[in-house]
Amino acid sequence: MDPLDALTEIAWLLERGRSSRYRSKAFRSAAAVVAELSPSELRDPAGLRRRAGIGETTFRVIQEALAGEVPTYLADLRATAAASVRSELRGLLRGDLHAHSDWSDGLAPIDLMADAARRLGHEYLALTDHSPRLTVANGLSAERLARQLDLVGGFSDDSFALLGGIEVDILDDGELDQDDALLARVDVVVASVHSKLRMDARDMTRRLRAAVRHPHADVLGHCTGRLVEGARGTRPASAFDAAAVFAECAERGVAVEINSRPERQDPPDELIALALDAGCLFAIDSDAHAPGQLSLLDHGAARAERAGVPAERIVTTWPLGRLREWLDRPRG
Repeated sequence: MDPLDALTEIAWLLERGRSSRYRSKAFRSAAAVVAELSPSELRDPAGLRRRAGIGETTFRVIQEALAGEVPTYLADLRATAAASVRSELRGLLRGDLHAHSDWSDGLAPIDLMADAARRLGHEYLALTDHSPRLTVANGLSAERLARQLDLVGGFSDDSFALLGGIEVDILDDGELDQDDALLARVDVVVASVHSKLRMDARDMTRRLRAAVRHPHADVLGHCTGRLVEGARGTRPASAFDAAAVFAECAERGVAVEINSRPERQDPPDELIALALDAGCLFAIDSDAHAPGQLSLLDHGAARAERAGVPAERIVTTWPLGRLREWLDRPRG
């Protein structure tokens, strides 16, 4: 087995499993070292051990791959991934409207995120790094977002489009945390609440409805903000009048995100049912912060299928042309 392929696949599978970011980064760092080595350098064990970026585990993976074996570490990860969730709906998804790069709190540069989306067969991926107020996530100032948007088109080709976007914070009054001129320039605006999640239900309802009414909002991201598992612990769902918020989404053509991260499972099943009854569109998104996490769409697709969400109401099943028509829809 090619050692570079083995190291890269291990990093991917660790990212998918939401393992420690330091562990997956170690394998990506080792892969970057291996990519620069000549065949003779790669087959020099003593020299390889001395190279920065090669640790005991990654060294063992390389040696097993060079011996023609599937490294034990990789085989174990593959076995775990093989037991992952599957659904018919997953095969209908054409893209993803919520993903992060190392411009904000993601782990990988834009090119690796785009390449990973291509390998998954995506027709499109929206790059949606955070907005300025989320300083803990290195949110993009207006100037940084403008620079990013100047670069995004260079990652597209005839079979894949990287869309310029932003996951913009919904401020306390329902305004969006970025200049309107820049929001008009991006392809996709995912509007999400990241602060004051325990706000009074009446105030949270006003906040979310105001955000949905914003003329540049496209997707309402992880609408309850809940956490149900994972390293960050658990967090209850925000309280709000979901029927009123989803009615606003349906009227404005704003998609309700089905966030695919297992620690979120947001919206809860009962709110997906409410959004269905309200006539909402949906976006099944990965909320990926690393290349391997783009494959978390498996989880979101399975939840949507169990909830009976029709494929035609999921914007991420639409081909790029139809998606762009929706993104360019007339706004109130």
